[in-house]
Amino acid sequence: MIAYVDMFSGISGDMTLGALIDLGVPVDWIKEELSTVLKGFKLKTTIVYKHHLKATDLIVDVNDEERSSRNYKDIKDLIKNSSLPEKVKENSLSAFKKIARAESVIHGKDIETVHFHEIGGIDSIVDIIGSFLCVEYLGIKKVYASPIPLGSGFVTCSHGKIPVPVPATLLILKDIPVTPSDAKTEIVTPTGAAIITTLASFFGDLPEMTIQKVGYGSGKRDTGSGLPNLLRIILGEKSADQKEKGTAIQKEAIHVIKTNVDDMSPEVLGFLMETLFENKALDVCYIPVQMKKNRPGTQIEVMCRKEDLDNIVHIILTQTTSIGVRYHECERFFLLREKAFVETLYGKLQVKKIINPDTSIRFVPEYDVAKKVAEEKKIPLKDVYTQILSDANPLDPIYLTGIDAEYRTAK
Repeated sequence: MIAYVDMFSGISGDMTLGALIDLGVPVDWIKEELSTVLKGFKLKTTIVYKHHLKATDLIVDVNDEERSSRNYKDIKDLIKNSSLPEKVKENSLSAFKKIARAESVIHGKDIETVHFHEIGGIDSIVDIIGSFLCVEYLGIKKVYASPIPLGSGFVTCSHGKIPVPVPATLLILKDIPVTPSDAKTEIVTPTGAAIITTLASFFGDLPEMTIQKVGYGSGKRDTGSGLPNLLRIILGEKSADQKEKGTAIQKEAIHVIKTNVDDMSPEVLGFLMETLFENKALDVCYIPVQMKKNRPGTQIEVMCRKEDLDNIVHIILTQTTSIGVRYHECERFFLLREKAFVETLYGKLQVKKIINPDTSIRFVPEYDVAKKVAEEKKIPLKDVYTQILSDANPLDPIYLTGIDAEYRTAK
């Protein structure tokens, strides 16, 4: 089961939990699961209509004596000492850590003692833990999400009047795709930002899927937008075509960086390529180009993941004579590759095991491994390659060491 979180009007904790309840999670079950962690609250749902769209509005009714706020350490201990499922614990701890880090940076306090105020109350704890419980209940294995629209204006909190998006939300959404909106108030809360950045492995368009259910969760604010204040979650299965492809063909969003230089030593370009690969570049290539004033030059092209973009750009601008780079985001398909060891004439050697789209297997010798054998045995490199390919029979036992981190799809 996969889910697509469509944040056309932002996201908050109660909107998320409301949409998941709208997908069929029983409120009584959520209350029972949460009662092992928290006391002093009730869950109420009502059906509302916004722009004639039916949605679930969730209300967390908290007893007055339970309205005290908590610090990060209090909440962390609460979750760790609970009987929640391990995955729910893991996600809940991750979400609250995102919030705590943001608050500690904003207020200049130690992360363990930072006080959450609005976010440390029972209602926010219910929204966060409850959302992750619902994901487990629905059997959702992977979450995709739309880019996140941000509002504008100002809101009043315990610290006074602050601009929208609020500082904590901005820090939590670092490296996440966002878009402007016509909303005149806060439409993405720190709680909502922490939940979606913990769950979603990809932000972009709706994935290829067979839709089974659609749930709507209602927000409570008048956003001043032309759109209804709703969160939509689309639940479904991977399409038959995608299932047939299996896990061999992987897909991920990447960034491509380019720049042209015409006044650099080839030795520096060699060093640059090594440095880029050491810093998580997915691929590096140099292309001969004819530049202005008829000068021959080199186009440097680098592929990387979004989280590595800033570092890769910094390396290029530091290590080359370039005074500017251009980049764009795109998607790539690639075959799943794994590290493996095969028994060869030269002993057990590491190779790259590639799974073809039809799930057949082929092996590719690792250059550094083959080079070392060639140097030690004083034989041609091409002969080492031929021998390894001959010995690496897919029918023979291989000793896997797990998927190479270089080829894992980033979360």
